[in-house]
Amino acid sequence: MKKVEQSIVQYFQKIGWAAYVAGLEDTHSGNMSMRIGNHILITRRGSMLGFLNDYDIIEVSLEKNDCGISLASSEIGVHRAIYKQTNGLAIVHAHLINAVILSLIYNEIIPVDVEGSYTIRKVPVLSFEFGSGSQEMEEEIPQYLKDNKIVVIKGHGAIAVGETLEEALFYNSVLENSCKVIIGISSLGKKPQDFAPREIARGW
Repeated sequence: MKKVEQSIVQYFQKIGWAAYVAGLEDTHSGNMSMRIGNHILITRRGSMLGFLNDYDIIEVSLEKNDCGISLASSEIGVHRAIYKQTNGLAIVHAHLINAVILSLIYNEIIPVDVEGSYTIRKVPVLSFEFGSGSQEMEEEIPQYLKDNKIVVIKGHGAIAVGETLEEALFYNSVLENSCKVIIGISSLGKKPQDFAPREIARGW
């Protein structure tokens, strides 16, 4: 199997560590990938994103299965479908605790904080019979990521696209922070929908 350039490995390590220390992943959850031409670099199945090694970055073909497919993340089919149907060059899938909580209640997540409202606006929540690496996910998720930067899989986690891994991670981070705000407002007995960005700005 072709060895991945050290600079790329280090970039994956940087983003994986950032996701882990920010609490966006548990020890072994999530996956990341980059599209480079007709190939995909994706994290290894079962890898620890916060502690990636050289052998944790797997190169596979965009079009067909090859020698790297058995080692690649179980979500490789979803990543391929997204790259084929969107302009995304990087994907970060994270198991966001607060986003997952809200996904079990709402069909979409609408941030009420300024940064979330400006950056991701509203986030679709998608429900699947089998919400991990399924054919149904491969068919449906890319359609939503054509017009949205990030989507949430009900009870599972979020998938974001960007031009870089850093950008895709940023959307995950913004969403999780927005979800914390929504849950915090609810815990105080208030209705999050009453706190539109216009109302927040009016208080400055």
